[in-house]
Amino acid sequence: MLSGRGVMLSVSASVMFSVMPALVAQLAPLSGLDVFAWRILLTLPGTLVIVTALRRWDVLSRTLSHVLHRPALLGSVLLCAAMLAVQLWLFVWAPLQQRMLDVSLGYFLLPLTMVLAGRTFYKERLSPLQTAAVVFAAFGVAHELWVTRALSWVTALIMFGYPPYFLLRRRLHLDSLSGFIMEMLAMAPVAVFLIWSAWTHNAPVLAEPRVWFWLPALGLLSAGALASTFAAARLLPIGLYGILGYVEPVLLFAVSILLLGEPFTAQGLGTYVPIWIGVTLIVFDSVRTLRRQRAARYTRESL
Repeated sequence: MLSGRGVMLSVSASVMFSVMPALVAQLAPLSGLDVFAWRILLTLPGTLVIVTALRRWDVLSRTLSHVLHRPALLGSVLLCAAMLAVQLWLFVWAPLQQRMLDVSLGYFLLPLTMVLAGRTFYKERLSPLQTAAVVFAAFGVAHELWVTRALSWVTALIMFGYPPYFLLRRRLHLDSLSGFIMEMLAMAPVAVFLIWSAWTHNAPVLAEPRVWFWLPALGLLSAGALASTFAAARLLPIGLYGILGYVEPVLLFAVSILLLGEPFTAQGLGTYVPIWIGVTLIVFDSVRTLRRQRAARYTRESL
């Protein structure tokens, strides 16, 4: 049965993640590394509250013990943490540099690169609609390359950086929440070092009262978005949960233009429109597949 609460939580998470760049912009002149470090430290307590609310301490304890007694697995978790850290840094660096449109484009293209990753590494067959979606996205990327003679490294880092992270996480077979917390714990010492090393330089900024409003707000927003994400994942069918993930790049695009004032010209439509068509085809294909699966399950249960 479809959970209305699950849908609301998933959309709420997308809204919170999308508003975050506008909040980060209020923390200038702190650098992206500074904001990244504070975000890690201020989000970590919130993740532990999530564990308590979901009653997952036993799962977290078993997962930690399992990982710590296996050096190869621990090394893989640390590698995952490093890959995720790059993405978390990029997400708070971009609004300070007026590069959120590049970020939104990366998140629009990510589902399409994930489809290609599944085809390459897991031999998953592409449906006709998925194939068409990839072709449309390729047209959009080709237009961007033709106009700018380059694909933004920000966009490329997202669309090509996340798939290896997700593929490695899948191979580790770890509980998703526990794995994420271990990654955050691995980042925490780095975050402490970054804050400590920049403390003297940032002292004038940190003395401003506004900073101590926006930094805790960033931590609360991050924790709230994560809590909504993990709760939605437990309430929704995986197919629908994946489809709702497309809400975030749409909102990021809107925030980039409407709240951050980044320029968007008619020339950009040649890049975005084919990619939007591709994403729409992926969503339509996912909805159709989800309906078929539900119908097949209903038929089996009726027999």
